[in-house]
Amino acid sequence: MTAAPGPAGHAGADPADRVTVPALDGPPPEALIARLVQRGETLAVAESLTGGLLAATIVNVPGASAVFRGGLVVYATDLKASLAGVDEDLLAARGPVDPDVATALAEGARCRCAADWGLATTGVAGPTSQDGHPVGTVYVAVAGPGGAPAYAFVRRLALSGSRSEIRTGAVAAALALLDGVIGHAPTAGDRPAG
Repeated sequence: MTAAPGPAGHAGADPADRVTVPALDGPPPEALIARLVQRGETLAVAESLTGGLLAATIVNVPGASAVFRGGLVVYATDLKASLAGVDEDLLAARGPVDPDVATALAEGARCRCAADWGLATTGVAGPTSQDGHPVGTVYVAVAGPGGAPAYAFVRRLALSGSRSEIRTGAVAAALALLDGVIGHAPTAGDRPAG
């Protein structure tokens, strides 16, 4: 399933959608890295439930250093605020498993790592639910150049499978969302100076 951007601010799946990990067919990481190289753009990540798996998937690609700036593993809720810059009031009101938190994580990664694109994951990998969110509830988000809401997208997923499968599915969905968004965004050279 390739995520396509929706209205500014959010590209969401129906909350009732349940997908299994094999249904998340995104681009191979090599293709996404090549695309970013061709566009002359950089990437950073902020990860919660994936705990570094997204960054590891990216840096496993030869040549990733041309585009990958770095990442933040912000597993603990307080680190989402102190390292990624997520608003503490937002975290207190909604908790870490929230679409706006995912978007703020992506923007935090983009800003803190001085990248063109920020990519984020947050959710519940299991084995038990968290703050009323069932296992498999995941949000992946992308924040793009300029930090404008038109370049911020989030997708809600309801994944099934083991803890490992949910984490792997979140990585695949995040990469697919980024691929879908940059496919519709102007390149760095085509954007107005801001």
